[in-house]
Amino acid sequence: MKKFIILLYTFSVVLCLDAQILKKPIPDKLVVLTFDDAPASQYSIVAPMLKEFDFGATFFVCEFQPNYTDSTLYMNWRQIQELDKMGFEIANHTHTHSNVSKLTQSEFNEQLTYIETKCASLGIPKPTNFAYPGYGLNAQALNFLQEKEYVFARAGGSRAYDPLSDHPFLIPSWATDETNKAEIMNAFDQAKDGNIVILTIHGVPDIEHPWVNTPPELFKEYLEYLDENDFTVISIKDLEKYIDVAAAKKTITPDFSMKLSN
Repeated sequence: MKKFIILLYTFSVVLCLDAQILKKPIPDKLVVLTFDDAPASQYSIVAPMLKEFDFGATFFVCEFQPNYTDSTLYMNWRQIQELDKMGFEIANHTHTHSNVSKLTQSEFNEQLTYIETKCASLGIPKPTNFAYPGYGLNAQALNFLQEKEYVFARAGGSRAYDPLSDHPFLIPSWATDETNKAEIMNAFDQAKDGNIVILTIHGVPDIEHPWVNTPPELFKEYLEYLDENDFTVISIKDLEKYIDVAAAKKTITPDFSMKLSN
């Protein structure tokens, strides 16, 4: 009888914590598309494809050094502004694609504030979500993000996001390239039982960084698969419809032992 009472109490506590963190149940087939580094193809190729399928997405923008001024390689800010007008989320990837684990707080704030200021000057909403350049992170970076009142932060790890165990500043994702189609297709199958699949995508194609290149035909194949199989495809910001972030941050202890880089 005593064991039964303990089990019942434990089950009740788990249900209570779930109810605190989740505003509503996570549906199966929920996928988040995120795009890093602002390569030019995200404006010319990615955005039109996403609009064709009516999919949401987050663009984590930076001014990638040293070749940002080459307009054949990277989006300019007017193009980023157009992405915002098209309904996509513009989020923060630091000014110069800096490894935040190596920054002081003042350097970190300067990197993020630059992107926030550029957005404000163009009428783009202030970014509230962040992606770690190169997946470089540490506990200090989490504190810095909290002080700047960011909501979510995306890392790597090649695993699904569980809102009940993954801290909102340590969201895992899969990174696509031209060699890992089978891995990505298998990843889509993990969008169930409360888990969310998040992709990190760079250029489509990525001219300057071929190791993270996703060919346009492969990207379209992913979109067609998601559409034909009735997946819900959203931005990072849209996760707030499902997750009480304040409750999650209060309840979940950041766990750096979990895989968070690729």
